[in-house]
Amino acid sequence: MISSYKKFWNNIFNFSSTSSRSDYWWPVIINYILSGLIISIIQKMMGHPIEDIYNLTDLTANWALYIINIIVWIGTFTVKVRRLHDTDRSGWWLLIDLIPVIGTIWFFILMILPSKRSRWN
Repeated sequence: MISSYKKFWNNIFNFSSTSSRSDYWWPVIINYILSGLIISIIQKMMGHPIEDIYNLTDLTANWALYIINIIVWIGTFTVKVRRLHDTDRSGWWLLIDLIPVIGTIWFFILMILPSKRSRWN
């Protein structure tokens, strides 16, 4: 679990290799849990939803949240491409997730497929 999460951050800009199922799913699960915890802690400290901006501190927290979201989104995007490579598919298959409902289900299935001997290694 920890090694998968380290690989996620060490390969944040790597589009060309592969990622196993565990190297994809552990970072996705950990980031989901961490984001919920961090946002709830910040909102408890601020005393209001993080989207509400009343002073400079609120604005700073809001901007920090946006910057962190962009960095994590980039890492998640690249790990999705690497996971598709591990199933011997092009990273362009990521676009199937743009199709409402059916595309999301199809993409989920692609992410749980076993690894194949890949040309991307």
